Amino acid sequence: MCGIVGYIGARSAQDVVVKGLKRLEYRGYDSAGVAVIRDALKVTKCKGKVAKLEAMLSKSDKAEIGIGHTRWATHGEPNDVNSHPHTSTNGKIAVVHNGIIENYTALKVQLQSQGHVFYSETDTEIMAKLIEQFYKDSEVLSLEKAVQLATQQVNGTYGLAVLHEDFPDLMVVARRGSPLLLGVGDDEMIVASDASAVAEYTDKVVYLDDNETAVIRRDSYEVQDNSYVLMDKKVHELQMSLEEIEKGGYPFFMLKEIFEQPKTIGDSLRGRIQPEEGKIVLGGLTEVMDKLLGARRIIIAACGTSWHSGLVAEYLFEDLAQIPVEVEYASEFRYKNPLIYPDDIVIVISQSGETADTLAALREAKSKGATVLGVVNVVGSTIARETDAGVYLHTGPEIGVASTKAFTGQVTVLTMMAIQLAQYRETITAKKADELIKALSQIPIKIQEILDQHEEIEHIAQLFTYAPNFLYLGRSYSFPVALEGALKLKEISYIHAEGYPAAEMKHGPIALIDEMMPVLVISATNHTNDKMVSNIEEVKARKGRIIAVVNPSHEEVKNLAEFVIEIPETLDELSPLLSVIPLQLLSYYIAVNRGCDVDQPRNLAKSVTVE
Repeated sequence: MCGIVGYIGARSAQDVVVKGLKRLEYRGYDSAGVAVIRDALKVTKCKGKVAKLEAMLSKSDKAEIGIGHTRWATHGEPNDVNSHPHTSTNGKIAVVHNGIIENYTALKVQLQSQGHVFYSETDTEIMAKLIEQFYKDSEVLSLEKAVQLATQQVNGTYGLAVLHEDFPDLMVVARRGSPLLLGVGDDEMIVASDASAVAEYTDKVVYLDDNETAVIRRDSYEVQDNSYVLMDKKVHELQMSLEEIEKGGYPFFMLKEIFEQPKTIGDSLRGRIQPEEGKIVLGGLTEVMDKLLGARRIIIAACGTSWHSGLVAEYLFEDLAQIPVEVEYASEFRYKNPLIYPDDIVIVISQSGETADTLAALREAKSKGATVLGVVNVVGSTIARETDAGVYLHTGPEIGVASTKAFTGQVTVLTMMAIQLAQYRETITAKKADELIKALSQIPIKIQEILDQHEEIEHIAQLFTYAPNFLYLGRSYSFPVALEGALKLKEISYIHAEGYPAAEMKHGPIALIDEMMPVLVISATNHTNDKMVSNIEEVKARKGRIIAVVNPSHEEVKNLAEFVIEIPETLDELSPLLSVIPLQLLSYYIAVNRGCDVDQPRNLAKSVTVE
């Protein structure tokens, strides 16, 4: 959730760290801070954006080692004191931390009895004092051993970067449950919680695994596990370019990412679908195809937008592959003592590949013998490394907090998985498979046609900018899209919105409908169109204002709606990939009209790496 950057090398550490924090600001944004060593340890931090921190820093500081942090508050409100870095009682040690220390209260009492003084409300300050205590307990103890001993005392999750004033050529980092990677440069090293802070300097990265500690110098690194055993870490090539993490002339990353979707879906499809031959080839599933074919059921675990893509997949797998599917909130999965069998397939979905609850669900499923597949975007992420197999999205970095291209990338990959499994299970005809694959290959072009209508959608957004509530209705494949559309509006505009199966409206929500209630109806599936007409009539009879996302052939719906957004015709199974696009644009334009920070909505962070 929060962002960590650390640097050691010949450049100005302060400059590298601040630039990295700007790239990570979408991960945490309520406060920021930097610690550098040049003769002495110097800490600068404040509540607010990285730009405010940057204005406070000395332009002439040429320290060559430093750490920095952008915070998303968990323990303690956002203020200057609670900002990271936090320091030891003697002021020589600085720590930045992502995660949550669950036993911090007990540790705080213990450390106070040993003479340590606390100033913040955070759990992180515990780590600075605890490392100091272990370090001073023995004159021959190294800083890295002190960090390791301290981390063994804590319950919870952490990504840590630690500096000590007496060691200006050394940084220690550690990880459990919160991502950290090391960028290996020429006579310089960059530590970060996200690859976007590293991409400008090197394409060589090392991913830390849980319970590992790294000792970093400008020309070397050494990784140990908690038993002090040296680890042989693979150096990965980073699949990210600077162009991908810049706005490219757009006012917000979210708008850029919405407009990238014809390309990103094309990238996700490339090399995987063969329309002329009616084939789909997903190399990541080759080794587990026998288990997929023998599965009694599929369980999907995910959070937020990824959960919505999982709901789309439920329709796809059951409809096409004729296999039972259960979609679970990853945050609740392990707490219900789930019944999992060795012949179950569990699919975990996460854009970042680091979502804490989804990672916990993955580990729960593996502990019970299931085969676990990952659908993730970030290459080298923890979920990608821990699953038995899986498929990458290939949609490129997603910076906007509100997911757009990752959702369509997930649905694209899950659609390919469902079609391929259906072909292997022979639950669809060759003709149907051919139709689906050919139609899927045309999705990028059809999305572009919708994007070309953005001015019309912007006009509708202007009319409903100050609506207090929204209702989204859909049936079948359009129901998860209704949920996703409502979530997007809530996330970035702070308007209350709810998504419902259209038929459920009369089981309660219909009481809310009056002339002040906009109702967005998704009528994009031909097999449910007649029923949707009846639902729209019910809304219209109560003077609800109807915005309809429709196929061109749905004349009756168009005649009933006050506002119409047409999307191109496609097969019902593929309709979510098209119908969600107008909802993304509508949310974006409403939020901008309301003056909201679209890329960094309040209280939210891009990757939820704490439970």
